[in-house]
Amino acid sequence: MIENEPSSTGVIDTFFGDAKRNWGWLLALGIFSVILGTIGLGMAFSLTVAGVLLFGVLLVLTSLFQLIDAFKCKGWKGTILHVLIGLLYLVAGAVAILDPINAAVALTLVLGIAFIVVGILRLIMAFQHRGSRGWIWALVGGVVSLVLGTVVLLEWPVSGLWIIGLFIAIELIVNGWTYIFIAIAARRAGKDQAHREGIHSSQTAEPAA
Repeated sequence: MIENEPSSTGVIDTFFGDAKRNWGWLLALGIFSVILGTIGLGMAFSLTVAGVLLFGVLLVLTSLFQLIDAFKCKGWKGTILHVLIGLLYLVAGAVAILDPINAAVALTLVLGIAFIVVGILRLIMAFQHRGSRGWIWALVGGVVSLVLGTVVLLEWPVSGLWIIGLFIAIELIVNGWTYIFIAIAARRAGKDQAHREGIHSSQTAEPAA
């Protein structure tokens, strides 16, 4: 006999788990993230500097772990390359910490070029799959990436003072709204589950005919 497939309600219950009871924390986190992102839109320069400083600290920490690991793995043929990569991370992190503004300008240039390259690749992929389902979204994504990259490069180096902070603020807003929608869905799932359990309890409490 063929086993029944899991019901959609069972899948939803499994997906949300304890979030059905703790949806309020998700909602608060989402609102807090949206507020931070909205504030960040008005202070993109400060967010840019903070983001570059954090990036620099992460690079330095990564380099230290990599150098320690390289010296612990003596006799490995890739030790020299391991050390060189670690030193490269260390130098890049130190530059980002000591001169975050120029580091932000350099990162923005790389970001603009990356947007254009990604946009071109997406357009090529879209035309390769022209006529198939969903190819238009790849086309739209490629155009958007090209436009973003062009705007960043045309405004460079001035764009280096705000573009990274702007992206961080937008990410915070998108992240916040994502959590808000998940919290609302989890709350609705919790109510549906409570309603189903109430119906089941009432049915089992009825005396047998």
